Amino acid sequence: MVLEADAIRAFAEGLTRVTTCDVARFVMSASLWWTASKWRSRCLCSVFQSGRRSYSKAISDTAVLPKPRLDYNAISESIVYKSHNAFNRKYPLPVGALQSIARTHAEQKELSSQLSMKRHLRYTLGDRIRITKDSAEKQTLLGEAKTMKAEITRLEESLAAVEETLLNLSLQLPNDTHPDAPIGPEDAATILSTHGPPPMPSSAERDHTEVGRALGLFDFESAAVVTGSSWYYLLGEAALLESALTNYAISIALKHGFKFVTTPDIVREDIASRCGFQPRDQQSGNPTSQTYFITDSHPELVLSGTAEIPLAGMFANRIFPENTLPMKVVGLGRAFRAEAGSRGADTRGLYRVHQFTKVELFAVCEDDDSERTMEEFRRVQTEILKGLGIPFRVLDMPTEELGASAFRKYDMEAWMPGRGRWGEISSTSNCTDYQARRLHIRYRRAAAHQSSAIKPPTHGSQSATAFAHTVNGTAAAIPRLILALVENGARFDEEGKVVGLDLPSTLKPYWLAPSAIVRWL
Repeated sequence: MVLEADAIRAFAEGLTRVTTCDVARFVMSASLWWTASKWRSRCLCSVFQSGRRSYSKAISDTAVLPKPRLDYNAISESIVYKSHNAFNRKYPLPVGALQSIARTHAEQKELSSQLSMKRHLRYTLGDRIRITKDSAEKQTLLGEAKTMKAEITRLEESLAAVEETLLNLSLQLPNDTHPDAPIGPEDAATILSTHGPPPMPSSAERDHTEVGRALGLFDFESAAVVTGSSWYYLLGEAALLESALTNYAISIALKHGFKFVTTPDIVREDIASRCGFQPRDQQSGNPTSQTYFITDSHPELVLSGTAEIPLAGMFANRIFPENTLPMKVVGLGRAFRAEAGSRGADTRGLYRVHQFTKVELFAVCEDDDSERTMEEFRRVQTEILKGLGIPFRVLDMPTEELGASAFRKYDMEAWMPGRGRWGEISSTSNCTDYQARRLHIRYRRAAAHQSSAIKPPTHGSQSATAFAHTVNGTAAAIPRLILALVENGARFDEEGKVVGLDLPSTLKPYWLAPSAIVRWL
């Protein structure tokens, strides 16, 4: 029998900057959004289907994993915190969802108690039937047994239905939030550190699409004919730059003890959902999809939005022996995003595209080690970006930018002078046990750890088998790094004409061919 891990920590004291009326107004408006968003658009002819899924969608009937194991006790005991948490994250919940969870959980416990009692009575009744010699009494007992069997069947059906409802309601909730995370929208982010040279002045002449056209680096026009908008060809030095960036980022990760993995780019929709990737685009008035669905696939398959999904799935339904965590991997895959054309100016050039190469960091760790692991990821990412010699900064992202799974999230933004603004090039997230509970990623505690664990258990004694924590981070999102390097490294002659590209010498060992336009610095 799988024992529950530690209850989810509630940080209500740090996240109660809203009133009960505020929460009520929020969940009321969110309910309207929720109802309107249950639709799925179709695109890319008959090959790929871009679709939207409601977050309350039940686990697929074709799921290969057991149903998620959520901590209903912790949820029911922290309704106020959960309400404030959803409000602070601008996370849509149907009206009364949390109260329904508490009521349904109470009903589940009552039905479970009744069922246990009936099963015990049936066991006792069976003993009486076996030892009874009187035929009339035995017939009476057999009649009672038949009635008891029907009652047990009815209770089992009722309990199964209630448990399904409870699961679907609870799956609507986002992860808890770190008490130090800023509260609010994107512009409430806190700058933790800045790195690299001083940002150069904004200049339209440094726009990467113009520089790329002059140097023959990109072909957006042919891609628009072949596939559509927000697709691209990388040519010559740009293609070589992708290869160099990929191998450079992987080499840094390997130096820090990560194991290299290449991942499948197609995953089951169920796995993506368990990782917290629900297609919701809050920044768009039109709730566009973020996922490409493959039509007529059974079970339903999707193009992976990030290597994080197959990397997390690689650890699913496993119990790791004591003292074997953390397990750190660096994955290389293609990321597919169906919503690329939904955000105005961000759609220009390489900044927001439908497909790109991505190097991803992922770790499974013990439940008291995820914050340390997240800081380790941050140091690795900082080392990678420092080596590129571009101005960048690290941000502690606010609640409205955390999505479903992140407990805390850092973004790294590079200065892009051609765009005239900072742009996200990397992020790292601590997902605590959000993904692990859905994917069944567990570990066995060491005996000493069980007796001296940092976090006291909420219910009963601490389990010897605990849900792990997961941490993920981007080592290199290739198109945006190319964008930043091109806009910061474009070289002009005295007449203001683009004549070449200055690139950091850290990439030279990974460069595969001579170039007439690249100068190594």
